[in-house]
Amino acid sequence: MTDRRTARETIATITDDFTELPYPARDSRPDGPLAWQGYDASRARAADRTGEQESVVCGTGHVEGTRAVLIAFEFGFLGGSLGERTGDRLEAAYTYAREHRLPVVPLIATGGSRMQEGMLALTQLQRVARQSALTTEAGLPQIAVLRDPTTGGGWATLGAGADVILALPGAQVGFAGSRVRPPDADPAAYTAEAQVAAGSADAVVRPEDLRGTLGRWLSLLTAPSTAPAPPPPPLGTTDLPATGWAAVQRARSPRRPRAESYLSAYFTRRVAIRGDRCGGTDPDGMLCGFGEHEGRTVAYAAQTGTATRPAGYRTATRLIRLADRLGIPVLTLVDTPGAANDAEAERQGAGAAIADLFGAMATARTPVTTLLIGEGGSGGALALAAPGNTWATPDSYFSVIAPELAAAILKRPPGEVEATADELRIRPQDLAELGVVRHATRDNLKYRP
Repeated sequence: MTDRRTARETIATITDDFTELPYPARDSRPDGPLAWQGYDASRARAADRTGEQESVVCGTGHVEGTRAVLIAFEFGFLGGSLGERTGDRLEAAYTYAREHRLPVVPLIATGGSRMQEGMLALTQLQRVARQSALTTEAGLPQIAVLRDPTTGGGWATLGAGADVILALPGAQVGFAGSRVRPPDADPAAYTAEAQVAAGSADAVVRPEDLRGTLGRWLSLLTAPSTAPAPPPPPLGTTDLPATGWAAVQRARSPRRPRAESYLSAYFTRRVAIRGDRCGGTDPDGMLCGFGEHEGRTVAYAAQTGTATRPAGYRTATRLIRLADRLGIPVLTLVDTPGAANDAEAERQGAGAAIADLFGAMATARTPVTTLLIGEGGSGGALALAAPGNTWATPDSYFSVIAPELAAAILKRPPGEVEATADELRIRPQDLAELGVVRHATRDNLKYRP
């Protein structure tokens, strides 16, 4: 069953000290800007029913200790629709957030733009989008909560435009509302769960968990730091491989520690982002999110040892750009045999996704630290590696191409694969000598810079 709390009931679930902001005054014409017959009466009935004068309630409150601007839609007031007065309130709330350097939390429940105000209502979306963009440029996080329903322009601006998107179970979420979809549309596609599966939202959160989840997100995203993230110490073997082929075998061993082990050891708490916002996820290939390490926030993007898919690269790019904007250092863990190279990966834009990640890494202003924890397979691995600040564990290797493929391209027999691995100089100590990684030696396992 979906959660249908009112705006103020929803606010009360996440904060105990809500203070409403003053709202701008606007002259009111009879029946609104279009003189829509009966519009004033509809607004009066909505006010009597809900106790509100508009479809949105705006104010500030502390969520688990972090003060934020809260924007809660009241669906009982004309379906939570956006009109000119709604736009006034939203603009005032975003302006207050920027002036006071506060994060913004839209708690959305809306059917879209208000028909009784025509195109003047629809253009409020441009107004809201501008306020959201200005807040983004100011380096302030926006964490949206999708309630039931979240459709139309409210989803396409306040919802989908947020940095992190949480959704309540069973909430109807989609650009098209239930009354305007094709008659044969699958209703399951317009749910919170479907949006998470498609990479358009980050997580479904139960109402009773919302305060704690929002509190973790807000505390982590409002803690910028200028210091680079220290690389994690190696969790696997400590002796260096004798040959290139030995390095490959170690890195491919199923017993070697993987990304999840490193993240669990490194962070005291963490929250995950999911999806590329383009309809794709790569949960088995890329783990992304924010965590707390030694009292400060560090963002992470970690390959898991499988071939990374385009959605994984796009999710990592999204993570790095968000961290860069918020001034949060980044830790990346490289571990992939390479980028996925099947036909579906090509149709999903593998080349463009990898190129975008290379660009995000190259232009990041926040410090990025990389630890090679396993396989470093060609450009699909290098895209996630920080130039000049990449470290390697003793059970890893980095190669321009897999030794087997290199031998095949050179038309060498299978028996020469091991020798080819040596020629490629892919061991951690070789990489350090070549200047590709830093301090990957037996005596420097704690990676002191």
